[in-house]
Amino acid sequence: MTGGDVDIRVETPLQDDLRALIAELNDAIDAQEPHTPDEFKFRMTAEEMARPDTTTFLVRIDGAAVGCGALRRLDGQLGEVKRMYLRPAARGRGLAARLLQRIEAEALAQGLDELALETGIGFRAARQIYERAGFAPCGAFADYPDSGYAAFYRKTLARRDADQAVSRPFDAARP
Repeated sequence: MTGGDVDIRVETPLQDDLRALIAELNDAIDAQEPHTPDEFKFRMTAEEMARPDTTTFLVRIDGAAVGCGALRRLDGQLGEVKRMYLRPAARGRGLAARLLQRIEAEALAQGLDELALETGIGFRAARQIYERAGFAPCGAFADYPDSGYAAFYRKTLARRDADQAVSRPFDAARP
């Protein structure tokens, strides 16, 4: 996959494009971490992503869905990065960093001060992307157990970036 017009935007999770990406991500988790018990593979369905506390982003190249991610608000200050995934053909183009920047901008626009995330220990490439984006390792947060199967990260959002954050317009497609 080369070139192409890249678009990262808020879209409803209740669509076939996102459901296909979720299924691929779940398969990738199972393949990458076959020894991790299912209770420590923290997944969200499209229906869970459609809840009011979650904003879902799709990455499209020339209109074709190639990746996704979500921002879940945990409280008034903390948001969680969820369901980050890019199809293999779309990797290596800086799209994950761009998607994270878009999620951060939305978090700032929503008044959040920090982002946190959980990822599997086996996802070394993902952990490198998060670390390059300024996320630092931390302990378990929210209701995640400290199981030894996950890596946890946090990032304090810089308020100076808030002026650059653009809130999304009302999305009538969201439930």
